[in-house]
Amino acid sequence: MVNSEKHRPIRSYVLRTGRMTPGQQRAFEQNWSRWGLEHASGPLDFDAVFGRPGPRVLEIGFGMGQSLVAMARAAPDTNFVGIEVHKPGVGRLLHAMAEENVSNIRVYCHDAVEVLRDCIAESSLDTVQIFFPDPWHKKRHHKRRLIQPQFVEALRSRLKPGGTLHLATDWENYAEQMMEVLSAAEGYTNTCAPGEYAPRPAHRPLTKFEARGERLGHGVWDLVFVRSTQS
Repeated sequence: MVNSEKHRPIRSYVLRTGRMTPGQQRAFEQNWSRWGLEHASGPLDFDAVFGRPGPRVLEIGFGMGQSLVAMARAAPDTNFVGIEVHKPGVGRLLHAMAEENVSNIRVYCHDAVEVLRDCIAESSLDTVQIFFPDPWHKKRHHKRRLIQPQFVEALRSRLKPGGTLHLATDWENYAEQMMEVLSAAEGYTNTCAPGEYAPRPAHRPLTKFEARGERLGHGVWDLVFVRSTQS
């Protein structure tokens, strides 16, 4: 008998059972048809979905969406796609979009690995951003971390030549792993000197959590790499 556990893919997340608030549920029901995307729909036609061309930014794991909404509001000509597996966060994002009149975001509530594989065409993205992914801080759980060689290669194939991969974490050990993985990955170039972290770009909003961490002396590490034009 085949052991299905051995062949089940390792997930970088655990689905939490927290309930949506009434406001999140209402926002989801009212706005999903406008701004939601379905993994089952297959390859994404950006220009058709947004009704216009424009730079394409994919954010993986946007949490409750505050940062993504702020970035979209500041760059109205850019087309943002967010992926988040936790439905309360999707509901909160849709609520904020409606409340703040931000309409240049589309969202998947699905596994990012599957969305990337099935819905995002090769060489179609200008930027991929992953901010504060789950650090899985216990050593035995490091295999669950999202930033692994195979996933980084999948991201590279979806970026346009010259496109940007921007990562950020507040766990030094994860930052070191991210730097090791990206520095060894084929077809990427660090925008800083080899092995160096980037200063926080002005377009990445400072979250309340991050600002509190800075006051307490906690570090945050940004990594900004580009897909080599020859790769």
